[in-house]
Amino acid sequence: MLLRDFAILVFVCLVWASNFIISKVALTELHTPPLFFSAVRFGLVLLATLPWLLPMPRPRWRMVLAGLLMGAGGFGLVSIGLMTASPSSAAVVTQLGVPITALLSVFVLGERISWRRGFGIALAFFGAIAVMWNPGGFSLSFGLLFVVASAFASAVGIVLVKQMGGVQPLQFQAWVGLASMVPLAAASALIETRQIPLALEAGWSLAATVLYAALAVSLLGHSLFFRLVQKYEANVISTLTLMCPLMAIGMGVVLLEDHFDARMAAGTAVVLVGVLLILVSPKQGGRRPST
Repeated sequence: MLLRDFAILVFVCLVWASNFIISKVALTELHTPPLFFSAVRFGLVLLATLPWLLPMPRPRWRMVLAGLLMGAGGFGLVSIGLMTASPSSAAVVTQLGVPITALLSVFVLGERISWRRGFGIALAFFGAIAVMWNPGGFSLSFGLLFVVASAFASAVGIVLVKQMGGVQPLQFQAWVGLASMVPLAAASALIETRQIPLALEAGWSLAATVLYAALAVSLLGHSLFFRLVQKYEANVISTLTLMCPLMAIGMGVVLLEDHFDARMAAGTAVVLVGVLLILVSPKQGGRRPST
């Protein structure tokens, strides 16, 4: 991977890491219904990218499905999960998307993983778990089931994106916005109550969080990520995003004075070694030959 592209991915991970904290504040402290929050978020994404909506990329079914999975699936389900799950536990569970993406990239895309890159994937994954796992405080909640579903949806969405060609990032974001906003808004209208009064009570604080989530996290972050997914193997990109939860923990330590001990430091070192192995591993000749 080029150093410039790696720097872009680091920036994307930093933006996504901040999203865990901002979304948790919007959902629990500002009491925003999660489906409504996600619908407004993707409505803003659609509004910002409306000039790029047409012509619709083909195949149309794949475009709509990829947009739905990476939008409503990737972010909408996490928003529901964060209502009861802590950001740390949610960050742990989202890493299930890494092995899911790696497996799908092998069986669906025909990508091959060298032993060195596979070892790097394993190191990065288990190192991240070591950093975030707290035996005394980690417990399964109903919200984490939605986070698991989000990890699977995002993994499938990444694979679908890899199978599409000629789609520009802003065009893709426009369809993510449309494919996600419509079902999320419909679900919010059917299930949730007092969305508008609660939003008015939250005022500018909610406006700031939803604007950041839409423009920085979804529009900018996902557009940059989309370019990288098209350029590099899916299992490589998904594994390097393990930096995201580590950054979330780092931000908590620096900004909120969260606890950081030797176990977490060792886990961080293991992740960095795994990332280094992924970066220096030679490419394995692309796809498997068909039989």
